[in-house]
Amino acid sequence: MITANPTECPYYLISRVTLAITMTMKKALARATVKNIRPAYLGVLMSLWKEDGLKVVDLGKKAGLEPSTMTGLLDRMERDGLLRRAADPMDRRALRIYLNEKVRDSQEPVMTVVNKVLDQMFKNISDEDIETTTNVLMNVLENSPKEIIN
Repeated sequence: MITANPTECPYYLISRVTLAITMTMKKALARATVKNIRPAYLGVLMSLWKEDGLKVVDLGKKAGLEPSTMTGLLDRMERDGLLRRAADPMDRRALRIYLNEKVRDSQEPVMTVVNKVLDQMFKNISDEDIETTTNVLMNVLENSPKEIIN
């Protein structure tokens, strides 16, 4: 798998695609009628649109984010008026995360933007190739080590 050509390196290509989609998504969300929605927030938003009031630890798992990442992300989302933290009535040590009303009602316009961007970025790519790519990326995530490789 060793290659000196970046255009043949999966890591390089994944990084470039991630940057391209993120920048396109950022610009599209900024132009949309929804306010304060950033691409980094989408995993949390999608999870809470499906099930509002999740515990922080469960939200992190569903959004695919590490606990250390969740704290800062939730801080920014709370600052931007998208969500609120509340004590879990059944477990005083735990917090539950709830969407604020304005963002709860913005699922359709946000997902419309997301789908338009993805349609643009994946145009001329077959559904079969997209499904294969999705499966490959899910396998890469499954293979990722839980500790640093030396």
